[in-house]
Amino acid sequence: MDTRIFRRPIVVRLSVASFVALAIAATAFNTGYAQDSILRTSLDKQWPAPVTPANELPAPELPLTPAEAMEHLTLAPGYQLELVAAEPLVKDPILAEFDGDGRMWVLELHAFAYHPDMENSFEPINELVILEDTDGDTVFDKRTVFMDNLILPRAFKILDNNCALVGAPPNVFHACDTDGDLMADTRDVIETTFSEEGIIEHGANGLYWGMDNTLYVSEHEWNMKWRGAKDYYTVPSLRRGQWGVTQDNAGRIYRNVNTDPLFVDYISPQYYARNPNLIRTIGLYENLVNQDDTQIWPARPNPGLNRGYRTEARREDGSSSYYGGVSSPMIYRGDRLPEELAGQALVVDGPTNIVHLLNLKDDGQGNLSADDFYEKGEFIASTDERFRPVQLVPGWDGTFYVIDMYRGVSQDGPLQTDYLRNYINERKLWEHINLGRIYRVTSPGWKPDEKPSMSDDSVEQLVAHLSHPNGWWRDTAQQLLIQRADASVVPQLRSLASESSDQNARLQALWTLSGLQELGVDGLDRDLVLSSLNDEWWAIRAAGLRLSEHWLREGNLVAEQAVLGLMNDEHQQVRRQLVASIGEIVADRRLDPLLEALQKYGSDAVIVDVAVSGAAGLEQELLDRWLTLNSPNPDVAGMLVGAIAKPQDVATVQALLATVTQRGLSEEIRIAMLDGMRLGLEGADGRQSSGVVAGGRAGSRPPGMRSERAPSVQIDLLMEPVALNPVGGESDALLESLAVARAVIGWPGKPRELGRDRTDDEQALYVIGSNVYSGLCAGCHGTEGQGVGGVGAALAGSRFVTGNEGVLARILLHGKEGSIGLMPPVASFSDEELAGVMTYIRGSFGNIADPVNEIAMKEYRQAYTFRDTPWTEEELAPAR
Repeated sequence: MDTRIFRRPIVVRLSVASFVALAIAATAFNTGYAQDSILRTSLDKQWPAPVTPANELPAPELPLTPAEAMEHLTLAPGYQLELVAAEPLVKDPILAEFDGDGRMWVLELHAFAYHPDMENSFEPINELVILEDTDGDTVFDKRTVFMDNLILPRAFKILDNNCALVGAPPNVFHACDTDGDLMADTRDVIETTFSEEGIIEHGANGLYWGMDNTLYVSEHEWNMKWRGAKDYYTVPSLRRGQWGVTQDNAGRIYRNVNTDPLFVDYISPQYYARNPNLIRTIGLYENLVNQDDTQIWPARPNPGLNRGYRTEARREDGSSSYYGGVSSPMIYRGDRLPEELAGQALVVDGPTNIVHLLNLKDDGQGNLSADDFYEKGEFIASTDERFRPVQLVPGWDGTFYVIDMYRGVSQDGPLQTDYLRNYINERKLWEHINLGRIYRVTSPGWKPDEKPSMSDDSVEQLVAHLSHPNGWWRDTAQQLLIQRADASVVPQLRSLASESSDQNARLQALWTLSGLQELGVDGLDRDLVLSSLNDEWWAIRAAGLRLSEHWLREGNLVAEQAVLGLMNDEHQQVRRQLVASIGEIVADRRLDPLLEALQKYGSDAVIVDVAVSGAAGLEQELLDRWLTLNSPNPDVAGMLVGAIAKPQDVATVQALLATVTQRGLSEEIRIAMLDGMRLGLEGADGRQSSGVVAGGRAGSRPPGMRSERAPSVQIDLLMEPVALNPVGGESDALLESLAVARAVIGWPGKPRELGRDRTDDEQALYVIGSNVYSGLCAGCHGTEGQGVGGVGAALAGSRFVTGNEGVLARILLHGKEGSIGLMPPVASFSDEELAGVMTYIRGSFGNIADPVNEIAMKEYRQAYTFRDTPWTEEELAPAR
């Protein structure tokens, strides 16, 4: 492995004071120095940090030295940052993790926004490196390249014996150092469907080893499991999250998305993925933060956001009130920082230069919510625009670490708006890449734990670590014990699982035994698992239910009786897991307990969805029985109908129509079933977000646009479904459901229709657009939108018209080069007129796409205000 020399030199400004500080730092990274010479942030700064006016900020053209950058950081009272690594020791870091000996492995993404146009490089120029502290001063001073020649990597997981999994599209590699030099000399491909080369933030990432021994992946349809050596296999999942995965002490998995900081899985994704016909997934990836209530408080104006043109996104002082690109949640499970942090969630928001602390709350039944920990102010805020926190890393020392990519660019080129691209180029923020800093979060009086040496620990010592107060030690010990697969520790693990007074130790001992059992190391017998169903901690009872499924699938009546004994458990999360686990009971004994659970808890949507998932293949029978009850819950009926309809089998749907239109059922149930059928036929795969953030502060979809899509034909029957015709006396709500159900069903001779009525405002825009079209557009595109040969393209059925409305907006604003020639821009028309003509042509000539409003038109005008050339088909194709 060679040492890579990067093509761009580091250019910095040096005052006398910063020169001295940098000299100290350079000494620290090369020769070692005393503990009291570590670079730390000040403890006496004003907090919350005031917003520094734009004219007082550091000039953007050049990066700051580490010492200078730290002067621009403000932390919440009682906390401090210590610099533990900086360039050239680390460059472009995006992810990090500690191994069992306290070394930090860092994934470096040099290829991010690499070119002047800020496109990512597809060259193999990225590295996974190992940082070490060789002199015991708690600062890293040695860098070893474990693995190089990686193409756009975005995930890794440290394994035992100096091995690692590395996700670099399209592969997952299993790489090992076999001779002790910490440089990989083997590199085996174990999976070839791990994402694609392209946009980083929308590709698979994670490989996070959860407590249940699943390697969790975000933005992907599968997770991974390990069964020894290089033997990994994928398990079905559902695509959730965006960047980052973490867990709490109960083993619940948390993720995020660009505009929302924290989501939780109450139930593991495997229970939803087992039924491909499920139309909703409540309980999986549940949003914990109310958009209307949360705010951020950066220390600088934030015009440099992808949608920074939205004035509603910023306060009068120019600071953003909402996340610009939140990611990488972390639940603090350490033991060396103030108690107020225990179990709380932190997230990073690189575009606004902050680390945000959330207050995670439990209602006593395991239902979580989160709001801002501080009424005003950030856990970490910087006035340096190049401070780009990308990950928070739990430490062996009881603290956590902040990975700062230290880049002027936080959004790569393919997703940049013209507004942001112009902002970056004006300020030369693309220049000076290949930097990076890593900080440790501490508090006054902090002292680290004894540095681990788990590679030399016996398996008995590793078992002892399962009782450590720091979650990092427990997790790492669990993973190493499973990989070593030593049967001699089974008695010690069984004792810990059944007798320890530490609930965290009991839980992780159980999951360690489970991981060993999958490798053929016996120890997790039925009696131990069933005894866990009586544990005082709900998380252990829920884990016991999951671990009992092996015997449920075998038809073991003793296990089945014990599991069903938790039907009336006092804790809601246990009841939810029970219903999920009932779906693993042999099919001919499954419906009775599902029916009982739904009768008791049908008002809990989580239970409804995992019950329907567990009824895979039995949905029609369960529905028939459900409808015979007195006052059956409408939601249950709707979700079952949706699952029955989703395969789009003509005979099944034809028979289903007789059920969903039964006049003897209440209107509420009929509406629920009609809506469920429509969702099923449309292929719903879970609750979908509109992409709009409260108040229009962020998000990808323009504020004010209707989130629902106009329904279109999904299945063609042999004849018109007259059962969906109104017969008189129906309520407006039922009439609407009947109309929408008809809209998604076709039959011979059925006319195309919008599927839902336009609102009064949308109809007014439609009329305006009709007038504009007849006066401006019809000459080239024809009065019926069929196009005039050699002059104007056909609009009827055009993918540029009926697809993403942003594509059509760009064409109207800036024109388009095509096979016919140039479509000239019409940007001089008002937002109302342009929205009107878009609404008209998207809803005429047989087109049935959604209307477009003035707010959306204004959005697209602002987003591409710096565009001065027509669009090409190649440019528009990705968004179409």
